[in-house]
Amino acid sequence: MAYQNIRGSLSAQDIQEIKTALQIVQKKLPFLITLSNQERRKLLKMGDKSLAFVNNSVTAAQSNGDILPASFDVEELVRDYQLATALTEVLISMRQITEQVDDTLLAVGSEAMASSLTVYDYVKTAAKKTPGLKTVAEQLGERFKAIKGRPTKAASGV
Repeated sequence: MAYQNIRGSLSAQDIQEIKTALQIVQKKLPFLITLSNQERRKLLKMGDKSLAFVNNSVTAAQSNGDILPASFDVEELVRDYQLATALTEVLISMRQITEQVDDTLLAVGSEAMASSLTVYDYVKTAAKKTPGLKTVAEQLGERFKAIKGRPTKAASGV
């Protein structure tokens, strides 16, 4: 479904409350880490297809602890699995919100850009006859200096 023109706003208080809520989320996850790209490449990945495998191995380890070496920590495996499943649930919720924020930002940014292009066109036209607008037109035109020719409304989807 195509979206309608977005009408929304966030007050400074709304933004602060959202940031505070995100800080609470971070405080609830004090064990989070940051991996380098190289570290990420080296790690085994547990995706959706591997979840059943890990679940079954947890069950096998708990039921047959006597076949594992004494140094193998079954409880650590259980804790890792439980944390992985809990983080997966959190990540799904966070990704949904992130995707919605990203899509909304893209759409509202596009709306603002389209309207700004219209303003620029009018300012350029009016600058030919209205004193003081030449500087404004030049300032707005800075956005397009590196580009050969300004995109037309048809080319920019406006």
